[in-house]
Amino acid sequence: MKTSSMEVQPTTATRANRTDSARMRMRGKSIRSFFAQAIAVCVLFSLGSFAMGQNAGQAPAAKAPAQAQPWKKIAIPPLHAFKPVQPKRIELANGLVIFLQEDHELPFIDGSILIRGGSREEPAAKVGLVSLYGEAWRTSGSTAKSGDALDAELAQKAAAIETGGGLANTSVEWSSFKQDFDSVFGETMDLLLHPAFKAEKLAMAQREMATGISRRNDEADGIAGRESTKLVYGAESPYARQAEYATVDAVTVDDLKTWHDRTVVPNGIIVSVEGDFDPTAMEARLRKAFGPLPRGAAIKTVKADFAGPKPGVYFADKEDVNQSSVQIVGIGTVRSNPDYYALSVMNEVFSGGTFGNRLVQYVRTKLGLAYAVGGSYGAAYDHPGVFRSEAGTKSVSTVAATQAILEEIGRLKTSPPTPQELSKAKDQVMNSFIFNYDTPEKVLNEQVVLAFYGYPPDFLEKYRDGIERVTAADVTRVANKYIDVSKLAIVVVGNKTEIKPPLAALGHVTELDITIPPPPAEKANPSGAAAGR
Repeated sequence: MKTSSMEVQPTTATRANRTDSARMRMRGKSIRSFFAQAIAVCVLFSLGSFAMGQNAGQAPAAKAPAQAQPWKKIAIPPLHAFKPVQPKRIELANGLVIFLQEDHELPFIDGSILIRGGSREEPAAKVGLVSLYGEAWRTSGSTAKSGDALDAELAQKAAAIETGGGLANTSVEWSSFKQDFDSVFGETMDLLLHPAFKAEKLAMAQREMATGISRRNDEADGIAGRESTKLVYGAESPYARQAEYATVDAVTVDDLKTWHDRTVVPNGIIVSVEGDFDPTAMEARLRKAFGPLPRGAAIKTVKADFAGPKPGVYFADKEDVNQSSVQIVGIGTVRSNPDYYALSVMNEVFSGGTFGNRLVQYVRTKLGLAYAVGGSYGAAYDHPGVFRSEAGTKSVSTVAATQAILEEIGRLKTSPPTPQELSKAKDQVMNSFIFNYDTPEKVLNEQVVLAFYGYPPDFLEKYRDGIERVTAADVTRVANKYIDVSKLAIVVVGNKTEIKPPLAALGHVTELDITIPPPPAEKANPSGAAAGR
């Protein structure tokens, strides 16, 4: 759940100010301590340098004995068992699922209504519909209260209600002080059950989306990411297709209403609430609100093929840059794959962390061919992710940087991780994993996601055991099973005149057409059409 920034009541603000003052005092002490230590170090360093200068020309002193390193003998205990406090799960007779997570640390209550069905299910002729729906839903308001009036009311309470649309779902989220829960939740339900969908708000959202379309070729990295994803999934795939002026312009208010009626059914909804509340009273309140909704036909997830990219070199010319954005892509995996744990460790060895992974150490540190390099072996919940390796490099080093990345990808298959690499990778995976679920809100959000995609609720608890069991042989095994350099596509966005040697050194080059199709009105009037490059 996302929470918006809020004003706080005077009493809370007073306490916050006191707390901030205390923190500042502590921070001041820390800063003073830091500078005192820094000055001491500088003095010692100066004295040492002075002594060295004074002893110049004299016989060197005897070598000092090696400094003891007792910290290396400190035993590191194993991690405690991962047992986060789980939210309470409730399923109503109409199929709606509720998750409740108590958290009495602060007097807030946050909630989310997750609705199955997203942009991957929208019609191909109206790509952009779900984004427009998510925007116009909130700005239009309900039949009882306009979006503008709702804004004013929520501002008075330092509360928020937001709607949105994504790949697999749409959502309504709210946040408020606990004493305002009833009124804010009431407005949320009114927006859910009685949306207005006004033509002027849809038109505003369409103009904003059209502006985004006109700017989509501004950044080389954005072009590379978009085009490489289209190569992996297919340009017309619901997982890669992009909104155009024509598809956005085709969306009507009736389309928004139809989408709403199609998706807002209780057996396609997950409601989650987190915060300072009494669970018995909250359950009763939610049952009363959602229980009467009649079961409907839940939207079905779109079916798609995932063949992976056609191997080759693909190039988009961008004349206003002096560097290249390189992406090497292939098909990834799903999190339900039994090899997910080994692939996670392999990913960490190859491109995880910050500077210690193989990709950075070889391409950036050793060869100096890229100022930024990284990647990931993508794993989504219900469809394959993208295996992506990327780099930002000078135009003249484009070919060399690409070849170096390919070499390092190939080395995953032939060079097992060292004991140090394996240990470090597993530690990094587990450390980042734990901190993703270190608050009640994070645990709740993950349980909602698992339920949404049909994963068992103990998936997180099994994850740690799965990572700990991974061996170096497992990493090499999955690298050989899932990675084939000959099946990868190379995407380069850069300045063709400055890339030397030319990209042909990597293989046959296919030019990518990134021209933005003009709006329908401009098609009828070619003289007004924008180049879109």
